Parts: sequence; structure tokens; C-alpha cells
Amino acid sequence: MKIICIGRNYVDHIKELNNERPTDPVLFIKPDSAVLPKEQDFYIPEFSNDIHYEVEVLVKIKKVGKHIDAQFSHTYYDEIGLGIDFTARDLQSRLKEKGLPWEKAKGFDGSAVIGKWLPKSSLGDVNHLKFQLKKNNEVVQEGDTSLMLWKIDEIISYVSSFFTLKKGDIIFTGTPAGVGRISANDYLSGTLENEQMFSLNIK
Repeated sequence: MKIICIGRNYVDHIKELNNERPTDPVLFIKPDSAVLPKEQDFYIPEFSNDIHYEVEVLVKIKKVGKHIDAQFSHTYYDEIGLGIDFTARDLQSRLKEKGLPWEKAKGFDGSAVIGKWLPKSSLGDVNHLKFQLKKNNEVVQEGDTSLMLWKIDEIISYVSSFFTLKKGDIIFTGTPAGVGRISANDYLSGTLENEQMFSLNIK
């Protein structure tokens, strides 16, 4: 499986990082080794002093597809989840300044938290899903998929024009405003439509 991530998909997050608003979705990929094993704590890596959380709605692809028309994208997934794209912000900033790829800052071991999955049919309109992240029981990020620049079905169509999507692939659909630094002994938990999807300790 591969993890395809969408960057800069919420206007408020674009503004908080002083990034330019893209004309097309920003894509990057995390390797499967980035997935944090279930029930495992997240250990801050030695190569960064500024790891940020980024909570995101996830989509799990259920069948092979290439050049998918957006009107048929909904037939390619049945499950929606929530996760975290951990980012080494200091390392990313240095790489961006040099015009280099972000993989070291985005794809390191444990950088992809994948919570439980919910049936799409149980959630209603996927373009109006509310989600949030709490750090030490205080809300630090709140989002709604209605605020995405590119909606889920548009993302699937766009991604499939570059990469063949396969069963089990996961798409991280972008993070809203409120990203921030984690520290040892923090506790993170995420909810989607008021249902807890994951929790983890930071070491």
C-alpha cells in the first residue's frame, strides 16, 4: 500500500504557514514504513526539535483505478478514517528553502498515524464531516471537510491521473489550521463526527 498526502487543502492552514495558495492539489507520498503501529507510542526522532501534528481525514481505496472521473470516485472507497501527518517542521523548512523534496520531513518512521475506520455509509455527506484533534485534552485543531479546496472525490480523480490507485492505498486529505509542536509526555486524541478515532502518547 502507499500513502498519498494532499498539502495545502485548507485556506486557513495555508495562511498560518505563509504558503502560496496552489492552483492544483499538492501531492506527496509517505512510504508504508511511515505507519505508526497500532497501540504504539510516538517517539520524537533525534533529527528534529520541532515535530508538528497535522490531523487529517483519511480515505481507504477499495479497488484498482486509473484516470478516475470524479463522478465515479465515490465507488472507489467505503471507509473514512482520521489520522495524523507528523511533520519535522524544522527539517521541512530547510529543505523547502533549498528547493529540495520533503520526504525526510514527512515520510520518516512513525510519521503516519492511522486511526480506526468507519463505514462511509454511517457518516452521511462526506463533504460535511467535522473533526478535531486534542492535545492534553484541549482542542488544538478543528476542521470540516466542507472547507476543503478540493473535495474527496475530486482528490481521488486528480491523484489517479498520476498514480494508479490500488486496494488498500490511503489518502490523507489535508489538515486545517492549528498545527503545532509536540513535546514528550503530550497526549493526543482525535475525533470524527464526535467519535474517537485514535489516541496516543508522545515520548
